[in-house]
This record gives sequence, C-alpha cells and structure tokens, in this order.
Amino acid sequence: MEERNSTRLSSSTNDTVWECVIPYIQESRDRDAVSLVCKRWWQIDAITRKHITMALCYTAKPEQLSRRFPHLESVQLKGKPRAAMFNLIPEDWGGYVTPWVVEITKSFSKLKALHFRRMIVRDSDLELLANRRGKVLQVLKLDKCSGFSTDGLLHISRSCKNLRTLLMEESYIIEKDGEWAHELALNNTVLENLNFYMTDLLQVRAEDLELIARNCKSLVSMKISECEITNLLGFFRAAAALEEFGGGAFNDQPELVENGYNEPLGKYATLVFPPRLCQLGLTYLGKNEMSILFPIASRLRKLDLLYALLDTAAHCFLLQRCPNLEILETRNVVGDRGLEVLGQYCKRLKRLRIERGADDQEMEDEEGAVTHRGLIDLAKGCLELEYMAVYVSDITNEALEIIGTYLKNLSDFRLVLLDREERITDLPLDNGVRALLRHCHNLRRFALYVRPGGLTDVGLSYVGQYSPNVRWMLLGYVGESDHGLLEFSKGCPSLQKLEVRGCCFSERALALATLQLKSLRYLWVQGYRASSAGRDLLAMARPFWNVELIPARRVIANDGNNGETVVSEHPAHILAYYSLAGQRTDFPDTVKPLDPTYLLTE
Repeated sequence: MEERNSTRLSSSTNDTVWECVIPYIQESRDRDAVSLVCKRWWQIDAITRKHITMALCYTAKPEQLSRRFPHLESVQLKGKPRAAMFNLIPEDWGGYVTPWVVEITKSFSKLKALHFRRMIVRDSDLELLANRRGKVLQVLKLDKCSGFSTDGLLHISRSCKNLRTLLMEESYIIEKDGEWAHELALNNTVLENLNFYMTDLLQVRAEDLELIARNCKSLVSMKISECEITNLLGFFRAAAALEEFGGGAFNDQPELVENGYNEPLGKYATLVFPPRLCQLGLTYLGKNEMSILFPIASRLRKLDLLYALLDTAAHCFLLQRCPNLEILETRNVVGDRGLEVLGQYCKRLKRLRIERGADDQEMEDEEGAVTHRGLIDLAKGCLELEYMAVYVSDITNEALEIIGTYLKNLSDFRLVLLDREERITDLPLDNGVRALLRHCHNLRRFALYVRPGGLTDVGLSYVGQYSPNVRWMLLGYVGESDHGLLEFSKGCPSLQKLEVRGCCFSERALALATLQLKSLRYLWVQGYRASSAGRDLLAMARPFWNVELIPARRVIANDGNNGETVVSEHPAHILAYYSLAGQRTDFPDTVKPLDPTYLLTE
C-alpha cells in the first residue's frame, strides 16, 4: 500500500513539474515532440500552448483548432500558397478568413494577437473582430491580404483602443477615405507599430500621422505609403521614440548640385530624424537627397533601398558610411562594387536581400549586376551573415564553395540565376552546391533557381544528401530526369515544404518522391510532365493527404513599364498537403481536387 501511494505521489509530482516546464518550451517542433510522449503531456501542451502558426489554413478546421488549443493568445494563419505573391496562383484560389474569424470570436476568449497572411479578408470580418474582440486585441496583422476596404479599418480604429500593432504591408486595400487613420489617432494611446507600407492608401493625412505620434508615446515603428517627406517634419519631431521608418516619398526633386552628395538640399536641409531612428527605408530616394542620411548613417542597423533611385556609385558612397548595418534590402543595381563595399565596411551584416531590378535600368548601369565576384567579396568580409537572398547574373562553383566555407551562421540561403545573360561562366553547379550544403550546418531554408543545365541529376542527389536540417526548399529548373528527383528524395529527412518550378519531372516521379520524403507536409509544383487526368498522381494518395490541380492557363496583364499588354502562359500546378479537415469545399472553377475514387471509376 505504501509503495502504491508513493507511486501516485511521484506521478503527481512529475505532472506538476512538467506543467511548470512545458510552457517554457517555445519552439513548435519541440512542442510537437513533447505532445507525443504520453497522454498527460499531450493534455499539458493543449492547455498551455499560447501561440500557433498554421502554414496553410486548410490543414485543419477552425473548430478543430479551438478544441485542441482552447487557451491560445496568438494565432498566425497563412492562406494562398507563396506563389500567389508572383501572380502564379489564380486570384480566386481561396484562403478566406471568415470561418476563422467566426470561430476566433466565439471560442478564443484569451486571444490578443492575430496574423493573417495572403488571405481574403472582408470588411464584415474586421467589423466582427472589432465588435467581439476590440477591447482585448493588441496585434492585428493583415499581411499581403486582399478583399477589404478602409471601411473595415474604420471599425478597427474605433473599437480596438488597446491595439499595439496594426500591419497591412503589401495588402490590396480599397481606399474610400483616410478617416480610419484619424480615428486611430483619436482613440489609441498605446500604438507601437503602424504599417501600411506598399499599399495604395494615399489619403492618409500627415496631420493624423503627427497626432498618432503625439498621442502614442511608445510608437517605435511607422511604415507608410507615399507621402511627401517635407509634409512629415512635424511627425518626425513628435515621434521621439521612433526606431523604424519606411515609406514617404521625394516627389519634389531639387536641382542637382555639382559638389557631390555632401550638402543637404533646399527644404530637405531642415529634416531632422528622431534620435533613436536606426531602421530606415525611403521611397524614391535619389542621390540628390542622399545627404540627409549622412548624419544618422553610422547608427543605421537596417536600410531598405528596394525603392530608392540610387545607382551603383551612390550605393557604394552610402554603404561605406554604415558600419553598424545588420540588414540591407536593395536591388541588384548595387552591383559587385556594392558587395565589395559591404564586405569592407559592414562587418556586422546579418541579413541581405537583393531583388531583381528593372532590366532597362540594369542595361543603363553596366555596373548594376551581381555576380560570383561580388558574392566572394561579400562572403569573405561579412562573416556574420545568417540570411542571403540574391538575384545574380553569373555564378560559379567556387563562389558557392567560398560562401559555405566562410558563412558558418547561414540559416537561409536563396539564389536565383537571371536568364538575361546567355553566357554563364561555370555550369553545372553540382560541386559548388555540395560544398555549400556540407559546410552550412545551420541551414534551415534553401532555394536554388537556376536554368536547364544549372544542376544535373548528380547535383540534385547532393541536395538531398547534404540537407539534413533543411525544412523549406524551392527548386527551379534543376535536374535532368526523374532519376535525379528520386535520388534527391532519399535524403532531406527534415523537409516539410517543397516548392518546385520549371522542372522536367513526371507525375509518377513526383508522387514517389513525395512518399519517400517522410517529413513532407506540403508540395507545390508548377510545370511537370502530366498524365491523363492526373492518374499517375494516385501513387501518392493516402489518408489526410489532399491533392489539388490547377490547369494550365493564359494570363493577360499590363506591363507596368510601358503600358503594353503582356500575355503569359502559366503551366499547370499541383498543390498537395496534409489536412485534418478533409477536402475543402470552396473550390473555384480554376482548381480541381484530385479524387482517387473518380479517377478509378472514370
């Protein structure tokens, strides 16, 4: 009897200990592992989990989430596949927040933070959130979303008086007026982060932004749409705690001065940034206005030059004055010279993103191209780099090997080889990719987008063999045959999300590879060798595994550069993912679920 009582006491004590310990485990993979140990730990995880991220909103039903984790305080939901950002997914594909908002307002009484990414949000959804959760909601992120207007934002601004973060970056918002910003300024005193960067919200008044800054003493980040910088002088004076600013615009161009970049120009000479500002991204910043950054350049930790109008020389002139820079976002006009400057002067750089610039601008600036030469200088100089995403005009095996040798902290590497340059120095890249993956042990995300012949079947097998910890991967125009894909799929034990574009693989090889990738939860493929009615994809059919087919289509759009109509041919897509919800019911005409029963009886 004493032994039995002792066992019960020991078990109770252990449960109490784990109830105290498990809440401190924050990493989602560790949490998942903990919940599988025993039923009691599963229960402890259920009642103590505070945050959840769903990489695809169709992987579970809203009521399943609320039953599993009833005490959530923070939820992040992702809707459309990442390819939607590049107009590769039909606009009506899905990703509606309405059923989630209904369940959230009904079941999650402790919810304080919501993050919707690439989803369709209606004004009625925002109204319901404001009415039911307005008093407790502290964070609302509408990240790359669409479907709502400033009327929906008005409900949020009037009711959510404890909102600390309101983010709408790169969302498509129907603008009716700027009243939502005025109401936000009147009703909120705790706002810390307001972000409507890269939106079409142009009716927000500078006076309302200044009022927000005066009323919200804890405002540390403001990212806005286009607004003449000289109209923001009052805002900058009032925002004493501001650490990050993005947006604005230099619409009134001053005369070019002959003595370089050193003299502040005209009305911009009166611009004084807040004393704590260390993260900056100014729209349409040209070399004429660049001198306004010099007084704060030495304290800048983040610099966004994606929408600046700087050539290679101006990049070099500015970057050598930023010794404490940790994050840089720019276009490939930075050139090899700019990367050399980064390697010499910006030793603390941790994140580098180089997007593709306009082809005509690259042609005008012969230096405005990133190649293996610049990457070698960068890797040898910026040893603390953790994230690198670059568009390159030329690349070599040697450069990839040097990146792997010097950048031991790299956890996210993405490289796109542009197709504008016909003659590439050194293809295929098999040995360079193998060397990079072998040396970068911390790599968790990996993207390689090359061209036919850029990576052979052997090189693809290297990717599988030397990517033990990679969880997300994008492969474009790699491999030569199904054999390469099948050899690749024998490795990658941690791979959860795989995106493939422009490859030569058959449906059957894709299906077999999916079965071999034991950790795979999500697959997106555009461009493949299709079978009749998708029959060969039946090899991947299994419980809880949904497969959707998007047929090939022709997309007509306007070219933003010259206004001409551009017709693009989009190959067929495969989207496959695990789901506890079964097949979704909101399929548009542009999507067809793969139904094994239908295919077998056809």
